[in-house]
Amino acid sequence: MMNCCSRSRRGIQLNCKSILTLGLVATLSLPVLAATPEEMARAEEIVGGRCFLCHGLQGESASPVFPRLAGQHSEYIARQLADFKSGKRKSDTMKPQAEELTPVEMKALGLFFETKQVGSRPGRDAELLAVGRYVFKRGNQFSGLPSCASCHGEKGLGTPQLPRLAGQHPRYIEDQLKQFNKRERTNDNAVMHTIASKLSELETHAVAEYIATLD
Repeated sequence: MMNCCSRSRRGIQLNCKSILTLGLVATLSLPVLAATPEEMARAEEIVGGRCFLCHGLQGESASPVFPRLAGQHSEYIARQLADFKSGKRKSDTMKPQAEELTPVEMKALGLFFETKQVGSRPGRDAELLAVGRYVFKRGNQFSGLPSCASCHGEKGLGTPQLPRLAGQHPRYIEDQLKQFNKRERTNDNAVMHTIASKLSELETHAVAEYIATLD
């Protein structure tokens, strides 16, 4: 949800190369993402014991307040779990869940969810989706808002450093954008606060609805 290389009317410039380099360094600091059958069995055990309550056994998340993890990049999931554990990303719900996880278990959980299927949700308001599509693909040159697609991809599939957005619950997307805007999301905030602060309420709602239709 960020064109890191765009310059806003106010002269704010985000350096995409620097952001991606930092993300790569963070990713490389994690263990090599490969897992043994035993590690994957442990991941399935953890999902069946605790994760499924909010995220579903297949990462499908029936509740719109919890993110769908199916199809998400394994490295991204592992990094978020590490941030929850360290407190870098604040969450009264997730910190207790992550505290006892080892780096190997975080890695395996990421791989477990990455292999699951995620489906899109059909749109219900064609005019609202048109606004969301425009913002996602082109941003808003009048407010200095960059496009989401420039970093997360034309189909919202993301990268190991940047999350997959396609098929995510609209409510969850909206909640995260609002948290970024208020600096309540305490990791990945440096770039996303600048982006979220430029979104109007209509644009936030519309782009979240559009993202849910991507597959």
